[in-house]
Amino acid sequence: MKQTIFKGSGVAIITPMLADGSVNYPVLGVLLERQVAAGTDAVIICGTTGEASALNDTEHLDVIEYACKTVNGRLPVIAGTGSNDTRHAVALSAEAKNRGANALLQVTPYYNKTSQTGLIRHFTAVADAVGLPVILYNVPSRTGMTIQPETYAELARHPLIVATKEASGNFSAIAKTAALCGDALAIYSGNDDQILPVLSLGGIGVISVLANVAPRETHDICRLYFEGKQTESLALQLRLLELTEALFCDVNPIPVKEAMALLGHDVGGCRLPLAPLSEANRERLKNALRGAGYLS
Repeated sequence: MKQTIFKGSGVAIITPMLADGSVNYPVLGVLLERQVAAGTDAVIICGTTGEASALNDTEHLDVIEYACKTVNGRLPVIAGTGSNDTRHAVALSAEAKNRGANALLQVTPYYNKTSQTGLIRHFTAVADAVGLPVILYNVPSRTGMTIQPETYAELARHPLIVATKEASGNFSAIAKTAALCGDALAIYSGNDDQILPVLSLGGIGVISVLANVAPRETHDICRLYFEGKQTESLALQLRLLELTEALFCDVNPIPVKEAMALLGHDVGGCRLPLAPLSEANRERLKNALRGAGYLS
């Protein structure tokens, strides 16, 4: 197997905001320290959950740099630097490397999209130019693009394309990818309600929204599975299922930011066009947090 960036739970961490919409770095520091203390296995900064699409390049890179300096080598920091413009992805990724990122998360091109051949050329260009390990990100619901198993097999030949975050929910395709790629491509679940199914297909962890709220428990779902305690792992996954579903009752990261606020973290709201959670969904989220034991 290629060198593994992490095994277990990687948190797709939120980006806290001040009332004026700017990044709240002190609170981000608190959240990062909380993840380290709870046993999280990696930090994914400036991903979807981190509102990367609403950050300008200066903010984007400053947040990456802050996370790298705060974590200070205690965990891998994986920077979301994907773009639907290959040149922009290369430039952002190269500067993220300069700021201290250990690896890159590269989403499929969105809106303009591309062919499977275009995907191979796009991801290869980033990996060739930057020289950091790359985790691909397959999330068709957001991008309108799907990485086919045969495309994964071709991309896995690249020594720096080491893993994928699979958020397609297509287990037949994930199984075929695992069969075609073997040890050449690690697979992370990109959906918190599907951690165990992906692990059962040979996956090595999750890139998680849930871990913002429940870092220790998300880590333990993976840990227990790897220790051969599948029954205990399943019980924990199912205990958190209602909360997991509530965290996706609206567009991510709207609910998870509200959940963190309910738990007492001053994370602020989301930048437009993401709107605040409805009162009905807020009550659903509160009930789910109470049911899981995180809110009295």
